[in-house]
Amino acid sequence: MKKYRIAIVGATGAVGEEILKLLEEYNFPVDVLIPLASSRSIGKQVYFKGEERAVLELTPHVFKEHNIQIAFFSAGGSVSQKFAPYAVEAGAVVIDNTSHFRMQENIPLVVPEVNTKDIMLCKNGGIIANPNCSTIQMVHVLNPLHKHYNIQRVDVSTYQAVSGAGKKGMEELVVQMQHFFNFTLSECEPKAFAHQIALNVIPHIDIFLDNGYTKEEMKMIKETNKIMHSDFPISATCVRVPVLRSHSESISILFEKEPSVKEAREILSQSPAVIVVDEPKSNQYPMPIIATDTDSTYVGRIRKDNFNPNILHLWCVADQIRVGAATNAIKIAQQWILA
Repeated sequence: MKKYRIAIVGATGAVGEEILKLLEEYNFPVDVLIPLASSRSIGKQVYFKGEERAVLELTPHVFKEHNIQIAFFSAGGSVSQKFAPYAVEAGAVVIDNTSHFRMQENIPLVVPEVNTKDIMLCKNGGIIANPNCSTIQMVHVLNPLHKHYNIQRVDVSTYQAVSGAGKKGMEELVVQMQHFFNFTLSECEPKAFAHQIALNVIPHIDIFLDNGYTKEEMKMIKETNKIMHSDFPISATCVRVPVLRSHSESISILFEKEPSVKEAREILSQSPAVIVVDEPKSNQYPMPIIATDTDSTYVGRIRKDNFNPNILHLWCVADQIRVGAATNAIKIAQQWILA
């Protein structure tokens, strides 16, 4: 089997660390692995297959120097904007986890279970964008249902874990909870979020735009239709909740024709990357605690609307760091190899 020379930009971050772990779990054909980060991380080590790997400084020339073939970027949009073109110029395919390239017309935005064929646009190199974390798990659910019933409209509210803000978000929740139990929470100044996240819910992710929606909400709206090659209306409300990992979503879907709850369960249970957990009478439904550290989107609470027979309501949960970022990136790379 052919092996590949791989770089991970942002190797010391939450997603970068998860990509390292998944490359090993998935037995990805790695020839050479180059962990990259800013000059602040020089001297740090990461682990791959039980061995220490020194973190190298990200420079414009590092991709050519190491003959990189696949470059995973997870270090922020400005970093991707500056350095991804150098990786492409060196002949690599870039799989970018930031929002910078997602809505550019000539850049494929890929969830392999939905639009694998779009990867062909970069068969000989280029940039493939990894979608927003909340978008990925939502299209896992929407795409198979759309094929059967033809979606007319989607309304979604998210309950997003602090892992969506990276290590600093998770650390802030843990520190605030420690202060809460020491009766010193008032001394904690929020840094990762606009307000205290411990024991709180914040309906604010990313910046607010002129239309009243946040940038995060508009990402879900625009990205979904780009990935699915569709044009149905979507409205989103994105909320940060005090959960460490795994995002939850409450989704209401209007279809062209009346769906069957039983059939919808069967469709979803046969869909890739989806696990149906829908036995509410025995308290079985998706929760962050069962989704965390897995590579599936869990869906349940599937039910008809009380007033419109063409509407289904459901609840889905997936690990933001894996399904919503690292796992999707690895799957893109796997499909790119096969393309």
